Amino acid sequence: MARYTGPKSKVSRRFAEPIFGASKALQKKAYPPGMHGRGRRKKQSEYAIQLMEKQKVKYLYGMLEKQFSNLFQKAAAKGGVTGETFLAMLESRLDNTVYRLGIAPTRRAARQLVLHKHITVNGEIVNISSYSLRPGDIVAVREKSKSLEVITNSLSARNARQFSWLEWDGKEMTGKFISAPSRDLIPEKIQEQLIVELYSK
Repeated sequence: MARYTGPKSKVSRRFAEPIFGASKALQKKAYPPGMHGRGRRKKQSEYAIQLMEKQKVKYLYGMLEKQFSNLFQKAAAKGGVTGETFLAMLESRLDNTVYRLGIAPTRRAARQLVLHKHITVNGEIVNISSYSLRPGDIVAVREKSKSLEVITNSLSARNARQFSWLEWDGKEMTGKFISAPSRDLIPEKIQEQLIVELYSK
């Protein structure tokens, strides 16, 4: 599936957040890209603000429009608080969980590991990055892939990233998806209500 392959620093500067991970560009140029980036911007409409938030979350989780929209519709059909359900479903994706467990340094890298069959779920190889995990599922690094440099380097720095809805066994390189996280546990600055309002128009 096609993915965004353009300049990552421009996207991060547009949203003033490290969408694709830590970026030196945000430290050096803390303003939007383009020739008018430093100038005064006209006041944004309500629609523009909602659209920007949706675009930010799409980039953050590495999804295309159709896939993003379909997942939102599934969340809306489940009932409850749509925005929170939607975020929980995003967090339940296999590529996101591989990233959260620290197996990969970024979601993009996690997606590559999944696509190249380095990850198993409950002992079976799964190469679908959007695969939705269920409580109790075991996510592991395939035996033949445990020595991959990208994985070992990422795991050596994982102490800074630990999440209460996941369990990790460093010796076996396996993680357990305990449950989808509640909204207050998700660290990213996301205003999901803006996305709900946008799709409600």
